[in-house]
Amino acid sequence: MAENYDLVVLGAGPGGYVAAVRAAQLGMKVAVVERERVGGVCLNKGCIPSKTLLRSAELYHNMKESAEYGIQVAGVELDFAGVMKRKQKVVDTLHGMVEGLLKRNKIDVYRGTGRILGPSIFSPMPGTISVEKEDGSEPDMLVPQYVIIATGSRPRSLPGLEIDGTYVMNSDHALQMETLPKSMVIIGGGVIGIEWASMLNDFGVEVTVVEFADRILPFEDPDVSREMTRILKKRGVTVHTGAKVLPETVKREGDMVVLSAEKGGNTINLSAERVLVSVGRQPNIDDIGLHNTSIETEKGFIKVNEYMQTKEKHIFAIGDVVGGYQLAHVASAEGIIAVEYIAGKNPEPLNPLHVPRCTYSRPEVGSIGLTEAEAKEQGYEVKVGKFPFRGVGKALVFGEVDGFIKIISDKKTDDLLGVHIIGPHATDMISEAGLAKVLDATAWEIAHTIHPHPTLSEAFMEAAHAVDGKPIHS
Repeated sequence: MAENYDLVVLGAGPGGYVAAVRAAQLGMKVAVVERERVGGVCLNKGCIPSKTLLRSAELYHNMKESAEYGIQVAGVELDFAGVMKRKQKVVDTLHGMVEGLLKRNKIDVYRGTGRILGPSIFSPMPGTISVEKEDGSEPDMLVPQYVIIATGSRPRSLPGLEIDGTYVMNSDHALQMETLPKSMVIIGGGVIGIEWASMLNDFGVEVTVVEFADRILPFEDPDVSREMTRILKKRGVTVHTGAKVLPETVKREGDMVVLSAEKGGNTINLSAERVLVSVGRQPNIDDIGLHNTSIETEKGFIKVNEYMQTKEKHIFAIGDVVGGYQLAHVASAEGIIAVEYIAGKNPEPLNPLHVPRCTYSRPEVGSIGLTEAEAKEQGYEVKVGKFPFRGVGKALVFGEVDGFIKIISDKKTDDLLGVHIIGPHATDMISEAGLAKVLDATAWEIAHTIHPHPTLSEAFMEAAHAVDGKPIHS
């Protein structure tokens, strides 16, 4: 017996469950299909568990440095089993909250793998969903008016590099480690790689980062990349950039993994107890029935218009499966856009220049809009304001003075083009820049917004003053 719905969402991650809730709020009859646990990768295998571990690493570091604050603590030891137990407790708590959210909004949850069927007796067009269960029992048949594909992504690997999950692992495996290795080589110096490098370094692991691009965090402003490199090296992390890992050289030698990388015509030989492969993520679009539709893909991602609509007008796709910024908050925003478009609400399309990007390392990175180089490449004549955290009283109070805020403005119009923060609580502070972008604020308006003292946010005000060459505390 087929069940009819206004909307069926494939995937209950931060894109899928948010879309489902918004649809229910708008009066739709909604179902979500989830193969694993509601909350998706972000809650169960990504954002939440990794940030929980980062918090433990930060606290461990702070406790070891407590004498600088006049607090003598003896015998500080890391209980990694306890760290992992807390991580799971946080994940399970939030998982229960998401389940409760779906239940309160009367959203039906189907456990299994959802596949899109072609035209059938249930529907004259593709879109009927078959929910296939692990136990092999009769699949559930769902007949929706609309479908949202929100099946997320999984870690990517390098061609020819075998990941065994123990000695050579991806981030999913690393989040399940029962013990810490003494050393780790991280292949990839993007956001995930740098977060793991920071975390493991704070836990006392000897860390080496190998990045193919000419700098770590290659999509951030080069000034941010340079500062992060300087800080990580100061902390004892080895960083190799412009280095290509040779997959055929990766092998086990006793309890160690050895590998080689090519850099500038020379070979770098590396060894560690474990290797973490962090080279991006690939969309989960295999075996979900796209071949039964006219949906188009490009470079492995589903093609959509500005309202997240595929070539099949009643099927939408959001989140990691459509490429762009593979971020939880982007997936959620795209889910709301898709649902409101379905409901005829005329939503504003997502503006990539309004999307904040965050790296939760120590120090944190938060950014939005164009880098200085991108702005110049696009023909803007820019003026730049930059202010170091060491010039702000609260940063000295915190004992975290590394980093800066950099603001890029259009010299002709004063429009805010980009904001880049590296320093304490950058991922929280970037929201001020996000609001400024939405409201089309200028650096002058930020500078003349009274920021409370003493706060880290004063660095934002000072950087805005610096755009016109008038910082106060410099």
